[in-house]
Amino acid sequence: MNISFLDWAIIAAFFVISLIIGLMTARNAGTSSKAFFLSGRNMPWWLLGVSMVATTFSADTPNLVTDIVRKNGVSGNWAWWAFLLTGMLTVFVYAKLWRRSESTTDLEFYEIRYGGKPAAFLRAFRALYLGVFFNVIIMATVALAAIKISGIMLGLGPYETLIIVAVVTVAYSSLGGLKGVLLTDFFQFFIAMIGAVWAAIYVLGLPEIGSLNNLLSHPNVSDKLDFFPSFEDANLYVPLLLMPLAIQWWATWYPGAEPGGGGYIAQRMLSAKDEKNAIGATLFFNIAHYGMRPWPWIIIALASLVIFPQISDIQTAFPHIPEDKLGHDLAYSAMLTYLPTGLIGIVLASLIAAVMSTLSTHLNWGSSYIVNDFYQRFIKPEASEKELVMAGRLSTVLLMVMAAFLALALTNALEAFNILLQIGAGTGAIFILRWFWWRINAFTEIAGMVISFIVALFFEKINPELELIHIAEGQEYLKILYGVGITTIGWILVTFITKPEDDEVLLSFYRKIKPASIGWKSVLKRYPHEVEEQGRLPREIGLMVVGSIMVYAVLFAVGLWLYGEVVPASIATIIALIGGGIIIKSWKGMK
Repeated sequence: MNISFLDWAIIAAFFVISLIIGLMTARNAGTSSKAFFLSGRNMPWWLLGVSMVATTFSADTPNLVTDIVRKNGVSGNWAWWAFLLTGMLTVFVYAKLWRRSESTTDLEFYEIRYGGKPAAFLRAFRALYLGVFFNVIIMATVALAAIKISGIMLGLGPYETLIIVAVVTVAYSSLGGLKGVLLTDFFQFFIAMIGAVWAAIYVLGLPEIGSLNNLLSHPNVSDKLDFFPSFEDANLYVPLLLMPLAIQWWATWYPGAEPGGGGYIAQRMLSAKDEKNAIGATLFFNIAHYGMRPWPWIIIALASLVIFPQISDIQTAFPHIPEDKLGHDLAYSAMLTYLPTGLIGIVLASLIAAVMSTLSTHLNWGSSYIVNDFYQRFIKPEASEKELVMAGRLSTVLLMVMAAFLALALTNALEAFNILLQIGAGTGAIFILRWFWWRINAFTEIAGMVISFIVALFFEKINPELELIHIAEGQEYLKILYGVGITTIGWILVTFITKPEDDEVLLSFYRKIKPASIGWKSVLKRYPHEVEEQGRLPREIGLMVVGSIMVYAVLFAVGLWLYGEVVPASIATIIALIGGGIIIKSWKGMK
């Protein structure tokens, strides 16, 4: 495609502004490790919330949504829409608890909740397991999206793309720390959203599409529009709807949607001014991420079914794309090649923003684990603040290099998404219950982590063709079910056959965090002078349900208005407004 001088100027301006933000925040970020990783714990909810949304708007996200829509229709998005339940649980139950912990990272939590060498091992191991292994996989999927986008839209090869993206992202991430990431995310978010919405509007006006009504009535599209899969076929509704809503959201661990909060979401909650700002940030994130943002991607994905019905059509149009990178996810980038001069520059800048915002967050988050939870805690506790910041900057570079190499070996984002879900299957309940059930100990978490990884290894590597455990075609979702069942039984058994944490550790945690006392009765009855926290958890879970209904109503309302279904759209809008009113009225009680 032809990229004009104006388009290149827009892209160049975007890079320059991102670097300027990094330079402006570099001095403050270099003063201490807490300034570098938490920006002094004084961030407002709106900046943190926008940053969460910007981070999850990665360049591989529209690719993933496109892949899902082309294969399974709009209803296939329940694979990630179900994680809203996790998000709302974090908003109303866990956000304030994380802020009370006053940790630098969520891994520091382990030595607050557990004691002794098992807690130290858990913290050190997960610092590398999550901060390096998982983090590099996630960043590699983002880099893969950048490779595919630039290959189609700019004609760049994988190596050229990775060098450009890595140099600019590492530069402002390593200079400005978390504050630089947050401010750049804020700028990049609006560029990304403008580009996505404008691109969807333009695509609808293409001669091959004609209008939104023409698109929705096209034979390639009309059977892809339902919000829910057909309930007549268990091979459709079980994996696409029942599994995500009944099991996946609470039982699996996935970065950015961790049950009980965690990762870079926890990092932003920990950097909030106070508990209320932590709650506000996560609430804004869930409303924007699940309720408002998906539709521009969905519209373009549906339009791609008209212009590029098959993968072979994409291959014909872009013969220079390597065969191992071909897939349905490429259709999103392919559609963007139809955009005109000026708009293509904005959209390219928006996609670059999506890549860089996600990479920068994961670089800072992963680096915080390496420095705070491994290097400082176990290698050099006496390290100076200057040395810790330097270690953070160096680890930022190394993480980006590893992610770039892995990106060259991956083929599509959905593949990585499914692998990560399988590895985390069965561990989610631990992260939900460990705050409220005194009996969970460090060995519980170690067992959950080890067993889930072994089960994932069995299904993905030892038995990828499912010949040892027979699973019929179309029932691959049973792998997650097996993973959840085996891992959950395993960690529950380990919990009861191992020694509980010492009362001193448990009471220290309880006094600091002040969780609901429902699961702490066995400990508290031995210490009758301890104050019991009661009555709030049922109300918080009720707000979680209301919040989830509200956001799903927003999601469906937007879709129904686009579909021209006035009556159901109006009903969904009213439900969303009622839910919003209840939450606003309850806001004063969220402390």
